[in-house]
Amino acid sequence: MARFGDGLALGPDLTAAARTAVRTALEPLSAPPDLVCVFVSADDPGALEAAGLAAMEAAGARTVLGCSANGVIGGSRGVEEASAVSAWAGVLPGARLEPFRLETLKAEDRLIVVGMPEGQDDDVVGVLLADPYSFPVDAFVERSGEALPGLPLVGGMADGPSRGATRLFLNGDVYDTGAVGVVLGGAVTAVTVVSQGARPIGPDMVVTKADENILYELAGTPALEKLEQIVLGLSVEEQEMAGQGLLIGVAMDEYADEHERGDFLVRGVVGADTDTGAIAIGDVVDVGRTVRFQVRDAGAAEADLTTLLERFDLAPVEGALLFSCNGRGRAMFPDSDHDARVLERAFRPSGVGGFFAAGEIGPVAGRNHVHGFTASILAFGPEQEITFVPDQDGGS
Repeated sequence: MARFGDGLALGPDLTAAARTAVRTALEPLSAPPDLVCVFVSADDPGALEAAGLAAMEAAGARTVLGCSANGVIGGSRGVEEASAVSAWAGVLPGARLEPFRLETLKAEDRLIVVGMPEGQDDDVVGVLLADPYSFPVDAFVERSGEALPGLPLVGGMADGPSRGATRLFLNGDVYDTGAVGVVLGGAVTAVTVVSQGARPIGPDMVVTKADENILYELAGTPALEKLEQIVLGLSVEEQEMAGQGLLIGVAMDEYADEHERGDFLVRGVVGADTDTGAIAIGDVVDVGRTVRFQVRDAGAAEADLTTLLERFDLAPVEGALLFSCNGRGRAMFPDSDHDARVLERAFRPSGVGGFFAAGEIGPVAGRNHVHGFTASILAFGPEQEITFVPDQDGGS
């Protein structure tokens, strides 16, 4: 018997599929589940809600958590743009589970997030699922270290068939705004890994002039001019990749002699100004930081994920939650199964479940971030005394 299980069910009758997925996830378990996660994909918000309610009723767990998505992961495969339900179940007898629902309140010119439980000394990890339309996910996650020092957050942005049709599930209730999650503490062995799936191009460069997320100079040269120099020196294949979506990595360790793949927090290059020679990126970078341009393709994404899992130092892995970007399925690989199968080969756990997210949450270099095109993983090891292993290369 196992401590973790997963199930996947497809079909037009989502309520029946939800019960089937949960039943399949529970079958191998050695005891009643403590945590069950349910992810539902469908075109009809009413069907999403009904399936979520059916799954929560069937789970019989201390905490049931989940959301809607455009694709789900379970049964060693991924399913996108089809009616499907994925369920994941875990037996965590020594764990303290604190479910929460987050809402935002307006206070003068700012938003206040309420609902997060107070941190405790034996907190291990938090799982967070959020509606990106109604909840300030980026701001909350980026500043979570101030309110919850040392607590890694893993999860993703839920999605639905349309704006306002996102559904969040928590312990028998369905929400269409905010965020839900659970903090795991006590005797839990868990490790997080974030695979950003990019590889660097060109040299390391120091930011010599910047304002917020606008880079004016790199290594004393106008940023756009420096970028053009680098792109002209690339192979034809790499030039095509850069043209499809250029990225930039911010070095996580300024004191490292060299910075290679996995050593950066990867962000998008979102614009350029030919008049000023500046480029805009998807994060704030201070003068003096080291950056390096990046590209992403299927080969780089597979190599990065495989390498990170080969370095994994939690063995054996008994179960895992996988939050994979909705741009990493068929949009990047030949099919929707890629990330699930890589985890299966690396871990061979009894249960891997998750969904294709509209943005992934996970720690890099000890800080929580919202990512794109990543695979964010929460892996569970054998039941034992509390263990949390921080700072994997490219993850935490």
